Amino acid sequence: MPKLVAMAIVLFLALIAASASSYIIEPGTRGLKVTLGKTAEDFLPEGFGLKTPFVTSIVAVNVRQRTQTVKSDCFSSDLQQVKIDLRVLFRVPEASVVQIYREFAGDPFDSLIAPRVQEAIKEVTALLTAELIVKSREEIKKKTLIAAKQKIGTLLVVEDIVVRDIVLSNELEKAIEGKMVAEQQANQARFTQVQTQVEAETAVISAKGEAEAIRVRGEALRQSPAFLRWKIVERWNGRSPMVVPSGPDNAGAALLLPIGPAAP
Repeated sequence: MPKLVAMAIVLFLALIAASASSYIIEPGTRGLKVTLGKTAEDFLPEGFGLKTPFVTSIVAVNVRQRTQTVKSDCFSSDLQQVKIDLRVLFRVPEASVVQIYREFAGDPFDSLIAPRVQEAIKEVTALLTAELIVKSREEIKKKTLIAAKQKIGTLLVVEDIVVRDIVLSNELEKAIEGKMVAEQQANQARFTQVQTQVEAETAVISAKGEAEAIRVRGEALRQSPAFLRWKIVERWNGRSPMVVPSGPDNAGAALLLPIGPAAP
């Protein structure tokens, strides 16, 4: 019995030693080998490996793309307070895994990315009025992304920034809304004015064209009376008697159309 107990204890200690001497790096992470408080120069890739038991520990660092929130209280160029809610998409590049672990305590987002993004958004909004901040979300996003990347450098990669919400005071929102409504009404009034002007010009052009057509027809009739008689005959319905004068200087009828229904 004592021998069995001793063998069981030895086997148990062997299992502990075996488990303590191996590690597994999960997909989407990279490992850091820390031996007695000293971090190795190179990161460990995904997969299985061996380490010195009870002396070396493995720290996993997430290198997947992540999304986190940044909120910032900004001021516009007209000294209006604007609260902006951002979503930042970022990741840790493999080349920076060791340096980030050595230089930045905790999550690198809180210590490196969030402060730089807040600084960048404040610089961008300080150049715009509150009204332009509301209207220029895409422009603010692009400029903030560029400024944030410059401040952060290559240590971390900021993939994108999304402006999720822009919050103004109630008084400022009402003032901007009233101004926008007034602008829409003014634009509608200008459109109506231009439309009326175009319709008037079109009517004038149409009237001039009709007058010119009448003048041309009158000139043609004066030069060729036979044309008038031909048009009258062409439009006769065959039911009414028609006497067509030969011209203004001729007192008699030049053409008499018979009375009676038209021939079938």
